Order: sequence, then C-alpha cells, then structure tokens
Amino acid sequence: MNLFKDGFEINSTRVAELLIPVGLEILIILIAFAIIGPLGKKAISLAIQRMGKQRKLPEGRTKTLEKLTVNIFSYVLIFLFIVMLLGAVNIEIGPLLAGAGIVGLAIGFGAQGLVSDIVTGFFILLERQVEVDDYVTAGGYEGIVEEVGIRTTKLRSFDGTLNFIPNRNIMGVSNHSRGNMRALVDIGISYDENIDQALQVLKKVADEFAEDPRFKEGPDVLGVQSLGDSDIVLRILGKTENMEQWGVERDLRKAMKEALDEAGIEIPFPHQVYVDKKED
Repeated sequence: MNLFKDGFEINSTRVAELLIPVGLEILIILIAFAIIGPLGKKAISLAIQRMGKQRKLPEGRTKTLEKLTVNIFSYVLIFLFIVMLLGAVNIEIGPLLAGAGIVGLAIGFGAQGLVSDIVTGFFILLERQVEVDDYVTAGGYEGIVEEVGIRTTKLRSFDGTLNFIPNRNIMGVSNHSRGNMRALVDIGISYDENIDQALQVLKKVADEFAEDPRFKEGPDVLGVQSLGDSDIVLRILGKTENMEQWGVERDLRKAMKEALDEAGIEIPFPHQVYVDKKED
C-alpha cells in the first residue's frame, strides 16, 4: 500500500510538472489575445479613418473598409489563436494541416456556397455596389447597410430587424442612395372645385418649399395626374438629398392640406349613402 501510495504521489508530481507549464502558456496566450484583439481593432479603425481623410474618401466607403478590415483581422486572430493553442498542448500542426487538406478535398463540393459567398462579396466591394449607410434593396430585403463582409452583408430593415444576407443570395442590388432622390406627392380635390385655383394654391406652397435646403430641384406642380372615382388627383414632384425624401413628402402633404383648407378647396373623402326604400 505504501509503495502504491508513493508511486501515486510520484505520478501526481510528474503530471503536475507537465500540466503547470502548459496551463501557464495557455493562460499567457489567452491574456495576450484578450489584449491584442481590442487594441488591434482600435488601431485598424484609426488607420482606416486617417486614410479616408487623407484620400478624401466618402464616409460610407471609409466605414465599409473599416468594418471589412476588422472582420478579416478577427478571422486571422482566431486562426492564430487556435494554432498557438494546439502548439501549447504539443499537438503537431503539420499532420493536422495535411488531414485538413484531405478532409477539405472531401467536402469541397459542400463548401461551394462558402466560396460563392466570398467571391461575390469580393466583387460587391470591388465594384462598390453597396457601402455602409446606403439604403438598398438586396437579397429580398430593404434597408440600411450596416456591414459588408467577405461572407455576409448585414442589412437593417426600417422596423429594426437586422438581416444577415449570404453574399451569394445578392443576385442584384437596387441602391437608392446614389444621386438625388425623388419626392412625389399626389393630392386629390373635389370635382366641384376650380382646378386652376387649386394649382395656384399648390404652386405657392411649392415655391415656399423651393427655399428648403433639403430640395435639390423643385418642387414643381406638374398638374392633373389622374381622374379618380371621386376626386381629381394633382401631382407635385421634386428632387431631394438622399434619405430626405420621406420627411419632405410628409411636410409637403401637411402644408398643402393646410393651404387648400385655407382657400376653401375641398379634399374629398369617402361617403356612404343609405337609401331607405319604403313600400306603400
């Protein structure tokens, strides 16, 4: 029993001698990566922002490059962390890499989607189809671009939902943030009203909004757009700065409604007529 006990103590000591250096090495690796990660991301962000100012890049382009570079840095850091962690526990990297090559060849067909994501993402970035803060329609979603990665693109819908779109699913992109946007407002008046008078009232409102810095062109009163079942539809059209069209349209509708009310011009609304037929 004593010999067994002594042997057990000797084995425990040897195990401890082996494990303590490995544990310390792993701890040092963890601390190092915990420090390097945030510092590296901060340094990359500062460098990209400085480069953007020096080259006078658009803000959206600068944010796109910043997020992409940070993304790549994170992937590289994770790979190095795994390699160093395996080295700390004395696992040979060479055989693993060779095995990974064989496994990779075996599952190559299954990884076609990943390769397609990366290739498509590369061309999206190269051709500058979308950038951070752009308002786009892509992959069946509509919203503001938050990040363009090498595998996925993050799109924030207007209801707050964050959509992760694999780049291979972006078959076409409608970018609504390139150039001026269109503000279009239709408003109806009654068939009994004077059309020329209504156009004059709306023109006065449009002339006032022409001084609004959000407008780049117009707004102009185009005239009669259509003849509805119970109203005559008049159209006002102008060009605004990007992302300002919705606010401008709301303000235009309010101002036009108030102006038409002040001029005594009726804006029709649905009526219901009940006929009570009495039999003699």
